[in-house]
Amino acid sequence: MLSKNQIKLITSLQQKKQRNTHRLFFAEGIKVIQELLESKFELEHLFTTQSDFQEVSTDKKVVIDAGDLKKISALATPNTCLAVFKIPVEKKIVESGLIIALDAVRDPGNLGTIMRLCDWFGIDQIICSKETVDIYNPKVVQATMGSIARVNVTYVDLETFISQTQVPVFGTFMEGENIYKTNLPLEGIIIMGNEANGISPEIEKLITNRLSIPRFGTLQKTESLNVATATAIVLSEFRRAII
Repeated sequence: MLSKNQIKLITSLQQKKQRNTHRLFFAEGIKVIQELLESKFELEHLFTTQSDFQEVSTDKKVVIDAGDLKKISALATPNTCLAVFKIPVEKKIVESGLIIALDAVRDPGNLGTIMRLCDWFGIDQIICSKETVDIYNPKVVQATMGSIARVNVTYVDLETFISQTQVPVFGTFMEGENIYKTNLPLEGIIIMGNEANGISPEIEKLITNRLSIPRFGTLQKTESLNVATATAIVLSEFRRAII
């Protein structure tokens, strides 16, 4: 059975301020929780409506009913389990290979999807501006489908970081070199911009390589691609270089 204090704490973790204060976040669903249990993340407490997760010690696992789960869930239709994990210390950025940098990406679903894409294409690091949505937002955690366990995410002053890097910096624009005709390197930072405004002027001036994904539609009316969709295309083309 859940206590009032547990309900209060877990529901408060939907807010970034409270996650930062308690250094805790939560995940929902068997797949995501299982991925996190098998990773670097340290379990604080697991709440489940079923007799699963036998590997979790009884002092950290509580069997609850569906009504109690609904009280703490962030989902309109709760799954069967919710787990609270400790937020780990951010790892240092290693400037090698390909790195995705996000400039004020606000939508939780987009960040979660981009993390899944990085996991798929073997990108170990994502660098986020301070204005990018929090990785531990419940909607982001859910959208990663477990990839949060394998991709390192670091929040930085993006303008300062990019201004000091020694590796090539790429950005996507409507006007740029056709990505399908460009010889792409195995190392570099790829910047993806805000959903509404694209890459900010401050970051744009630091980009050394401008790329474009050409439109093939007859009327050429589509204004832009969703940032996660654009990330998928860009990563696919960069990875083509190693095949």
